[in-house]
Amino acid sequence: MPKNKGKGGKNRRRGKNENESQKRELIYKEAGQEYAKVERLLGNGRLEAYCFDGVKRLCHIRGKLRKKVWISNGDIILVGLRDYQDKKADVIMKYLNDEARTLKSLGEIPDTVKLEENNDIEFDANAALFEEDGEDDASGSDEDEEDDSNDEDEDSDDSDDVAKNIHRYRSDYGTGKDMRNNRRR
Repeated sequence: MPKNKGKGGKNRRRGKNENESQKRELIYKEAGQEYAKVERLLGNGRLEAYCFDGVKRLCHIRGKLRKKVWISNGDIILVGLRDYQDKKADVIMKYLNDEARTLKSLGEIPDTVKLEENNDIEFDANAALFEEDGEDDASGSDEDEEDDSNDEDEDSDDSDDVAKNIHRYRSDYGTGKDMRNNRRR
C-alpha cells in the first residue's frame, strides 16, 4: 500500500515540538500595534484585553494562532489596531513569560503591570510525607511502624464508608441491579 503523504487527519498536528527549545527573536511593537494583557477569554476566537495605551479592546485571534498558540488570562500579547474601529483589535502574537519580563525590564511595558509567574511546578503533599517517613525509619524508631499499621485500618474504614454511600445512593434513586431488571421487562 502507498504511504499517506497528504496533510489530512488528526495526526498531522502531532509533529515534532522543535520550537520549544529554540530561542526566538523578540518582536517589538510598530506603528499601529500595541501591547496588551488578556483580561478574559470570550470564546469563538475572541478575547477582551487591556491595552497599555489605556483602552480595553475586543480582540480577535487570527487564524494562524488558532489551535497552535493557546492564550490564557494574564498573558501579554501584541495586538494590531484597526484604523476604522478603535474598540477592536487583532492578536498578532503571544509573548512567552521570559519575553514579557524582558519587555518590562526594557520599559516597553509599564512597571505597574503585574506579570504572572507560573513555572508549572506542582507540590505533591504525599511525596513530602513519604520522605519524612523514610527519614524517621532510618533512625530506627518502632513507633512509626505501629502508626503505619493504624493507617491501613483507617483506609479500609474509608472504603467501607464509600461502599455504604454507594449502596444508599443506589437504593434512593433506583439504580440498583433489581431496579434495572424491572425496567427491561
